[in-house]
Amino acid sequence: MERFYTQELTFGPCADYATTDADAAVFANDTFECARLEVPLDYQNPDGRTAQIALLRVPARGNPGSRIGSLLLNPGGPGFAGMLHATTMAENLADSPVTERFDLIGFDPRGVGASTPALECWTDAESEPGATNFRLWGENYTEEDTRQLYEQCAERSGGADVLAHVGTRDAVRDVDVLRAVLDDEKLTFVGYSYGTRLGAIYAETFPQNVRALVLDGPADPTTGTAARRLVQFESFQESFENFAALCTQSPDCPLGTVPAQATAVFQQLVQPLFDKPIVTADGRKFSDLEALTGVLFALNIEQIWPVLIQGIADLKAGKGETLMLMRDASAGRSPDGSYSNLGDALTAIDCLDEERHTPEQETEMMRGIYEVAPFMDTGRPVTARNLCEHWPVQPTLGFPYAQNIEGLPQTLVVAATRDSATPYSGGISLAETLGASLLTVEGKQHGVVFVAGNACIDDIIANYLINLNLPDEGTTCTL
Repeated sequence: MERFYTQELTFGPCADYATTDADAAVFANDTFECARLEVPLDYQNPDGRTAQIALLRVPARGNPGSRIGSLLLNPGGPGFAGMLHATTMAENLADSPVTERFDLIGFDPRGVGASTPALECWTDAESEPGATNFRLWGENYTEEDTRQLYEQCAERSGGADVLAHVGTRDAVRDVDVLRAVLDDEKLTFVGYSYGTRLGAIYAETFPQNVRALVLDGPADPTTGTAARRLVQFESFQESFENFAALCTQSPDCPLGTVPAQATAVFQQLVQPLFDKPIVTADGRKFSDLEALTGVLFALNIEQIWPVLIQGIADLKAGKGETLMLMRDASAGRSPDGSYSNLGDALTAIDCLDEERHTPEQETEMMRGIYEVAPFMDTGRPVTARNLCEHWPVQPTLGFPYAQNIEGLPQTLVVAATRDSATPYSGGISLAETLGASLLTVEGKQHGVVFVAGNACIDDIIANYLINLNLPDEGTTCTL
């Protein structure tokens, strides 16, 4: 491994690293520096095939003598590209002491974005609404569908060996190589959502290399796939009901004026779209799946609930454009019709991280999801298969993870009390597992550190990252 840990990065302009229109617009900024890190595709065979991890650096603004090191960032997913995320953080932290003392490092995890080989399971055309029968985690898929999915993922992503080595346990090895190549003795890291899993597995694997970890929007490390998803969608139902309670205060709410009836009204609007999709102005089919995807996206962001109300009102009037925009944002679609590889990466990474079940167990899980989140119920018989059933390797993550770690410095978990994507209970569990401090945030948002514009949160995080000072037990901030 020495040749990987001692390699020299060659930083240069970022323009050639753009994979989307949004990247191209932002990466033209010449204050950003980009490079590629070489890592083994298979860490058990370091002399074999390699992968390249694309990264973007925003140099520290302060006096070089006050620089602490690098702050590595992961925006979640799995499948979100970290390079663009670092540029957003640079903007959000333009006046923060954090950017005076740290270089910000955003990296696209293996298989994601500008890193190579890049994961691809669906073409842009196949990612468009109605192009496949893919619904939610393999609902309506046949065994032939899942076999074809594996074969096309392998062919388009560079081979079966790529799909065998894109899990989180491989990704944390990349993070450690990156830490060393950036000349950081210890890792300083902020991860959101899935990034909390990445951080926790790093802590499990390299506890001696941790300086500071901030884990925001935390996933529960003790709960397996099916149980965790039931908790997650129970929380989504609660979020939908909170949204409906806000909407029904208005006499023109498209869900009516009685909160208890909002789920039934929503089902009446959405379920018919399965048989009779709306054709949007750009000629795309807007089905019940697109409606649900758009709503799930918006429920995570309370600030856009007024737009969600308008989207449901438009749906009631036979129009799908507003909710389709939310669906497109969730799917990583650009205005020109191209897609990031977010969906491809999420699927392939989850195939190595999440538990696999028989078709009977998958079907039971889907039925359970619709029971705890009836606003999503399709109103039709449910059958499901695991999308990964033909992957030739077994999952490598394992549940529970990050247990009984010895020698880990004090870390910080941040959890919002009304986060529907990663419920607050998961934050309590992760903090207990890591022996970490827990910063409770009273509010409804998925991911709050340096993105919510909250001085209480950001000052606590900055103090921890810079001075390693943790908040007092029981500290709470309010959005």
